[in-house]
Amino acid sequence: MIFSSKAEYGVRLMVELGRQSPERPVSLKAIADAEGLPLAYLEQVVARLKRADLVLSARGAHGGYWLAREPGEITMYDVVSALEGPIAPMECFVHDEMERVLCSHMPAQSSGPCATKLLWTRVQGGIIRSLQTTTLAELVEFSRRDAQPRPDVDLPVLQVHA
Repeated sequence: MIFSSKAEYGVRLMVELGRQSPERPVSLKAIADAEGLPLAYLEQVVARLKRADLVLSARGAHGGYWLAREPGEITMYDVVSALEGPIAPMECFVHDEMERVLCSHMPAQSSGPCATKLLWTRVQGGIIRSLQTTTLAELVEFSRRDAQPRPDVDLPVLQVHA
């Protein structure tokens, strides 16, 4: 499954907000500059995140954006579904009013299940579980750890036997 740039930019924006002090709103321009992202596109992304109650904003000289909740309370499922909508591994997956996964290849009167529905349902479940169990706090911590300078480490050499 390939997520769009909305999801990538939105997650990066949320991580950057998570790295900031909640007492000081951050301008979108500062985030765009820090992350190397296009400001105009980020404005569209942050609007979706605001509608999902994930970020708050204030206007004015000292305005900007900040997280609506603590990073540990925000899952990547919250973020990605706010930006991408329902998560489906195949275009043929559709949701009905009861939130069941249906396969659009099968006519409504068909008696047999779609041959690949089990596989794609499992893939979808795995993706959703991963997003639901990954918090913004984890990504913020990972980004801080990854930014720390590390001493050179000798990695073991992989030996291939012919």
